[in-house]
Amino acid sequence: MRRISAKRTQQLAMAGIWTTGIVTVLILLTIIGYVLAKGAPGIGWSFLTTAPRGGLSGEGGISTVIVSTLYLIGLTMAILVPLGLGAAIYLSEYAPDNRLTRLIRYGTEVLAGVPSIVFGLFGFALFVTALSFRFSILSGALTLACLLLPTLIRTSEEALMAVPRSHREAALALGATKWQTVWRVLLPAALPGIVTGVILCIGRAIGETACLFVTMGGSTALPTSFFSGGRTLSMHLLYLVLDTNAFEKALATGVVLVIIIIVINTLTNWLSQRFRARMTGGA
Repeated sequence: MRRISAKRTQQLAMAGIWTTGIVTVLILLTIIGYVLAKGAPGIGWSFLTTAPRGGLSGEGGISTVIVSTLYLIGLTMAILVPLGLGAAIYLSEYAPDNRLTRLIRYGTEVLAGVPSIVFGLFGFALFVTALSFRFSILSGALTLACLLLPTLIRTSEEALMAVPRSHREAALALGATKWQTVWRVLLPAALPGIVTGVILCIGRAIGETACLFVTMGGSTALPTSFFSGGRTLSMHLLYLVLDTNAFEKALATGVVLVIIIIVINTLTNWLSQRFRARMTGGA
């Protein structure tokens, strides 16, 4: 009876796991399929190569919006990844276990739950006003870096801590220094988890609107530098939905947004695999 009961329990558990997994995939495919089916007909060459012109009908395209989005994501990741990964390495491998370290970890967990508009007000007060960066891509990127830093620190730290302690002991026993152990052993082993954190941050950065409205300004002009104002695809999508009757263009913008997220995530995974192969001496 016990064997039958245990076997039945395992079957029910596996059925539940498969069901939840299939339902999750179906929800994802339904959302993406609906957006692609409704929005793809609205995508054309003029839509991708002309700037938004405003108006109730949402005239124009999204060329400058795409450029602003790519500028913002690139600058945000350039600021975020070194800071977040460096902090995670310090907390995981170098920081002593004391009250200060525990306070830092508690602070990152609290900041991860703060609404993005609060970070937007902070960015407006510090970067836009106090530092005179004005409404610009730089102000938006710095604000997003502050917003996403707790997430990247926690995910990277957990990925590093998941590496077995035997890896560290073996590297040190072979005469490697602490930094060589981190660079050659721990980072390659933890890279999949770190890349997952980076991808989550990219996805959230692309989808943010509230904190960018008060730091980037929403300009539709083509940015000429990081000190230029701009409007991301998610900001433009919200504008089309709330202030115009161009729902078809909003869906087309959503298609472009989904495609950019897929491309960036694929490129990030490919680069991480190449980087991991180089660090471990692979081809």
